[in-house]
Amino acid sequence: MADIKAPVFPESVADGTIVEWHVAEGQQVNRDDLLAEIETDKVVLEVVAPDDGVLTKIVKQVDDTVLSDELIAEFEAGASADASAEEAPAADSDQSTAPAQEKQAADGGEPVQATDKKGEADHKDQSPAVRKAAKESGVDPKEVEGSGRGGRVTKTDMANPTLKSDSSIKSDSGRPVAESMGERTEKRVPMTRLRKRVAERLLSASQDTAMLTTFNEVNMKPLMDMRAKYKEKFEKRHGVRLGFMSLFVKAATEALKRFPAVNASLDGDDIVYHGFYDIGVAVSSDRGLVVPVLRDTDRMSMADVEGTIREFGGKAQQGKLGLEDMTGGTFTISNGGVFGSLMSTPILNPPQTAILGMHAINDRPMAVDGKVEILPMMYLALSYDHRMIDGKEAVQFLVTIKELVEDPAMLLLDL
Repeated sequence: MADIKAPVFPESVADGTIVEWHVAEGQQVNRDDLLAEIETDKVVLEVVAPDDGVLTKIVKQVDDTVLSDELIAEFEAGASADASAEEAPAADSDQSTAPAQEKQAADGGEPVQATDKKGEADHKDQSPAVRKAAKESGVDPKEVEGSGRGGRVTKTDMANPTLKSDSSIKSDSGRPVAESMGERTEKRVPMTRLRKRVAERLLSASQDTAMLTTFNEVNMKPLMDMRAKYKEKFEKRHGVRLGFMSLFVKAATEALKRFPAVNASLDGDDIVYHGFYDIGVAVSSDRGLVVPVLRDTDRMSMADVEGTIREFGGKAQQGKLGLEDMTGGTFTISNGGVFGSLMSTPILNPPQTAILGMHAINDRPMAVDGKVEILPMMYLALSYDHRMIDGKEAVQFLVTIKELVEDPAMLLLDL
């Protein structure tokens, strides 16, 4: 008998919540099969089988809070599931239909099937995640259009339910929670742990820092010309596409070297100046905004940056980002331009003291040498904690990024 325990959480994560069991008690699994998912304030962690065997007992149920390294289940390595137990449901099913068929035949009529128990079977077939979502929202999965195999309702379906026709979804108390009235549909669901944590941090940043934002604009034409000229060779050589983010990361790294206060953090009454450059890149996922961290960006090539960001993006969409991917960071870059944002004031990610916001690239008339030219321009925004970064430093930092982006050769020549 072996113990299945929750992962060891870092100091910044107090606890987690069991959000889904992928196996049931008595079920046989193979080594590394996914057993359960634990949601923390930052990521969803997976618990896998340590060996071939049987999950004998589930100690912590869905919605239970677990601590670091706490027992959540018991496991027997090398064991096999009871075959008779697995076959029992099929036998019971056959027996349940026989009496009704025999009775109808005895009455001289056509044999018919027994009373339909599909609703009950559907409920038993629902995954723990679907049952959890139903419990939280009061939405009956039987009233939701399923996108899974054979019309099965999935966790994604419950997150954004499409109601079946003539459905009125009610909570256990009988009070409507979500109703289908043509296009006037509404639902009420609890915030996820991640969304709660994001909300707490954003509120804390706005209340506990002296946040100020400075803006500038950058001519993207030189960078766009360089990308158009070399993107095919770059992709052929490195196996990744050449984007704009890699050059902004490299430009930010150079600017951080020149202005150490922007790469610092506050720890109580102390200012901690970091001698390394770990830049977080905000990535959107189904669970919300997450910020994986590029480590030692001063040592990374542009190809390394592009490849790592692409890997982070894939992990974020699959919910596979680990705590080690998101821990730390001395500076953050957020690109609202991918969603069409023209200008915004990004909010700090404490204990960091600054964050750079990128935005959409739009053609605008600009005065160049006394003439009007149409150029692709982007607004840049730098939000910073005015308690430790002066306005002069913030403006000069942003101007440095602007100059490096408008003349990419300066990065290559170390100017």
